[in-house]
Amino acid sequence: MSAVTDLTTYWDRYAGQLPAPPREDALKEALRWCQYPDHGPGAELLGDPVTALELGCGRGDAVAALATKGIDATGVDLSVEHVRAAHEWWGDLANARFTHADVIDYLSDTRHRWEAAFSIWGAVWFTDPDVLLPLVRERLVPGGRLVFAQAPAVPGAYGIQGMYANGFRGRQVWVYRWAYEPEMWAEILKRHGFVDVRAWVEPAPDPDDVGTLIVQAVHPHVREARRATPAWRRQ
Repeated sequence: MSAVTDLTTYWDRYAGQLPAPPREDALKEALRWCQYPDHGPGAELLGDPVTALELGCGRGDAVAALATKGIDATGVDLSVEHVRAAHEWWGDLANARFTHADVIDYLSDTRHRWEAAFSIWGAVWFTDPDVLLPLVRERLVPGGRLVFAQAPAVPGAYGIQGMYANGFRGRQVWVYRWAYEPEMWAEILKRHGFVDVRAWVEPAPDPDDVGTLIVQAVHPHVREARRATPAWRRQ
């Protein structure tokens, strides 16, 4: 039996299923971290960046929303179809840029730095944090923020999670996600050199429904980084 394990193919198929609301509505909901309309925090979690990078930008709605505020915003996505749609929807915005690439390859190759990096149910969820986080930290300016949101971990099921993407019938299609409790994410981020970490589960409007894991972390300022480094390592 053949299997579809190529993530580009998977996300291209997903891109074809996205709704197409009016542009104004897409911009209004673009920087919502939670899966429920008009619920939870918004763009304020990013602070006041001049530049921002979205990891897994999808159709580019969040990048576009930032660009309309004068922020130089870049979106990276593994799906050719997502990036094509982003250019079709938002290519007229001068401050919005979209790139087709794997986020690991992109972060490894670029020399650019940003004041904020973020993932809204995007690439952070689908990428090994021990590989991704050092690259993100390297591409943030001192004091820059990383913010991401995704589903909370299922209690007792932590680390890499394999999942059949199309249910349990038809062709074999699977993806991997990484899931941890908020305090586990905090430890992982601190281990990779981030500071001022906040991680929590934002409750759903109905507290019995699934909430949203939200995490904020900061690239340390130079003095903070030096304090975190033993003296013998700085010699």
